[in-house]
Amino acid sequence: MLEDPTFWVAVAFVIFVAAVGKKGVSAVNHALDARGDAIGAEIKEAEKLREEAQHLLAEYKRKQRDALSEAEEILDHAKLEAKRMTAQAEADTQTALRRREQAALDKIAQAEAKALQEVRNQAINVALAAAAKLLRSNLDNEGLRALADDSIGELSRKLN
Repeated sequence: MLEDPTFWVAVAFVIFVAAVGKKGVSAVNHALDARGDAIGAEIKEAEKLREEAQHLLAEYKRKQRDALSEAEEILDHAKLEAKRMTAQAEADTQTALRRREQAALDKIAQAEAKALQEVRNQAINVALAAAAKLLRSNLDNEGLRALADDSIGELSRKLN
């Protein structure tokens, strides 16, 4: 058996496989360890990125809530301001209507007074014309002169 060349080839093959296998297994183990370390680093990096993403998401959600709250406050303020402006416009309109109504009433009163004065003036003119006609028809020149003299005397007495 020791003299058989197949035996020595088999022994050499086993030694070769053991030597190369040990280095090969070591190289494979080293490659697998390196790959495992790389995967672990990537997992840690992914976890770190996930935590940052969750932090950013929470921050953006908070900012969104704050923005919605601020928008609601602005909207509430705008509604209150619109109500105030509406009430002010109504008050201004009522004031303007009262002023216009009073101006119209004043114009009506002035028109009534003017019409009444015109009626009085017309009545005076008609009465004077009627009196003059009556006096002309009932009095002669002597009577007219006496009436004129009395009127002039009365006028001078009232003026003094």
